[in-house]
Amino acid sequence: MRRPLNEARRWLLQAENDLRFAELAVREGFFAQACFVCQQSGEKALKALAYALGDRQVLGYSLFVLVEKLKDSYPGLASLSEDAGILDQYYIGTRYPNGIPDGVPYEVYRERQAREALQMAGRIVREARRITEATESV
Repeated sequence: MRRPLNEARRWLLQAENDLRFAELAVREGFFAQACFVCQQSGEKALKALAYALGDRQVLGYSLFVLVEKLKDSYPGLASLSEDAGILDQYYIGTRYPNGIPDGVPYEVYRERQAREALQMAGRIVREARRITEATESV
């Protein structure tokens, strides 16, 4: 196993890169995809924090569950619980036609949702960055 902070850094760097890609997707009009990538970005940022705590393996995809698991160790995450729950809704419906009744994701998800997803994922990623930097300086 890699050293906990090194593994956390790797996951956080990918979360930040994913967030930049989601911004590009929004600019280009790929709103469903942007929503999904925002969920992924938040998931990776939260998993970074779990690795920083020394977790050897972090399973699951729910941001809400990750926040609940991590908030005792990182109290600043508690305020992001609602964002996490909303982003969780973009895990399946944004990717699969059977997640949308009688439609397809790219037709249903709109710019407003994608921009809000960017804001929510951004808050999670920034908090993960803040916590990681504070942990590194100790």
